[in-house]
Amino acid sequence: MKTNISKSLLALSLLVCLPNLAEAHILFGTPHGFQDGFLHPLTGWDHLLAMVAVGLWAAQHRGRALWLIPLSFVSVMLLGGILGVAGVAMPGAELTIAISVLTLGLLVATTTRFRPSLSMAVVGLFALFHGFAHGHEMPAAASALAFSVGFVLATALLHGLGLAAGLALQEKPRVLRWAGAVIAASSFCFFLG
Repeated sequence: MKTNISKSLLALSLLVCLPNLAEAHILFGTPHGFQDGFLHPLTGWDHLLAMVAVGLWAAQHRGRALWLIPLSFVSVMLLGGILGVAGVAMPGAELTIAISVLTLGLLVATTTRFRPSLSMAVVGLFALFHGFAHGHEMPAAASALAFSVGFVLATALLHGLGLAAGLALQEKPRVLRWAGAVIAASSFCFFLG
């Protein structure tokens, strides 16, 4: 059983390291707008892992933090998206996104919890850069509103997936910690890519 889990984790880590999947990309040949916005967080492993990690980490909290942490991420991400669309320069955005995957994975792996306000600030900081990347990479022909609705909805769904998995794994904390460790380890592919 342990060997199968180890092999699965290794396979997932190697898949994440594929350079063409390491960053979010607009899929060419698709209609611009909502669909591109929705697919954007799903087609970049860095964004996808960070979004799921936010949900997993929120599940390790209690009370209102379960929904305040993901809500904070989505809200600040939208602000970052506006900055990206407006052409504001945010140096180090890709590096900060890679750091977010590492940090969020480590927070899940170590079951670290802060006061809800500090947890919201941590995810908010990372959300600003994730949102910036989404807005900055929006196709010129896309409707900013439709694109934004798409990436906000996809992000909320990924947070929900992480939250549901985290809640389901509360009786198996070791599996949840391993998931966080895999997410954190995967971040090194983004630093190299």
